[in-house]
Amino acid sequence: MIINFLWLIFGFTAFIQFFYLLVVFGKLSYFRQNNTDQPDQQLEGVSIIIAARNEARNLEVLIPLLAQQNYEAFEILVINDRSFDGTREVLAQLMIQYPQLRTVTIDYTPAHVTPKKYALTLGIKVAKYDVLVLTDADCLPATQDWVKLLTRPIRMQGKVFALGYGAYHKEKGFINALIRYETWFTAIQYFSFALWKAPFMGIGRNLAYRRQYFMDQKAFKGLWHILGGDDDLYVNRHASRKNTAVVIDPRSITYSTPKKKFNDYFLQKQRHYQAGRHYKAGAKIKIGIYALSHLFFWATALVLICNIKAWELILLITVIILARAVLQWSTFNQAVEKLEGKQKVMWTMFFDLMYLSYFWVIGAKGYLSKTVRWK
Repeated sequence: MIINFLWLIFGFTAFIQFFYLLVVFGKLSYFRQNNTDQPDQQLEGVSIIIAARNEARNLEVLIPLLAQQNYEAFEILVINDRSFDGTREVLAQLMIQYPQLRTVTIDYTPAHVTPKKYALTLGIKVAKYDVLVLTDADCLPATQDWVKLLTRPIRMQGKVFALGYGAYHKEKGFINALIRYETWFTAIQYFSFALWKAPFMGIGRNLAYRRQYFMDQKAFKGLWHILGGDDDLYVNRHASRKNTAVVIDPRSITYSTPKKKFNDYFLQKQRHYQAGRHYKAGAKIKIGIYALSHLFFWATALVLICNIKAWELILLITVIILARAVLQWSTFNQAVEKLEGKQKVMWTMFFDLMYLSYFWVIGAKGYLSKTVRWK
């Protein structure tokens, strides 16, 4: 009786997994974009906003690259949030060299608000242009066309939000491989659902939206007490099928240097998962169905293999597992090629199992935690 029940769960979760990999995530994997090089007809001004705390070294690298963007009218607005590493002095020197650069300095944060949201809100209030591009100080644009490509849906299609992709540099080591796999998978989820006209999140490393919409909606209202969520929760609350577009072009992405130590990465993801508990119910369901079916697919498969003796049934389970692995490998590789170019994703089944334990251990801790910090 129990074995029959396990077979039922295994079959049902296998169906859900195949459906997500083939249909839901396949929306990105098999995406075909037309007229990616169409000429811009509306080159309205853009404000690039960066909230930075103790980022002197990163800003010295980033600002010259941003100043070279292939765009007619833009400003670079850095909010210096209580830095004590010489950021103020570095920005003063950079402003002499780059007239596009402006700064806002924050000396203290009110007790009832979270630091990054406060910094971003001040920056958005004084931004010169209505089209905003948000990124972090440790992110570098892939090309000089980054601003033009990322803001195109807002400027030319009347969208409020444009969701971009933030990649991580490839380096040696297991932590780097795990971080990049998790980043790919997260992007596959939010890009795919956005393509299905059901956007649920974006990332602050590469995001664009309208300033006036932010001001009209008082966008961080109800979110001030949550440390994270200046990007994904804001998009989750306000993005819709009509006002949101994704930007799928390797020239439009940013690159960041990933964490080197697992503890640092753990704290980062803990903050992200904590914000996730404030998502709308629909977003939680989209993520939860896949996550639960993923867990029960592997759990029931292993229990069945260990408790049945008929080699034909063990072979059947093995074939289903391998078929899912092949589909996952194909889906991931085609999706990542759309996002980053000719990047190959290897060992997907291994990292799938690693992600399974990672998601339920770190995710649960972050979801329940109340004591995380920005910097």
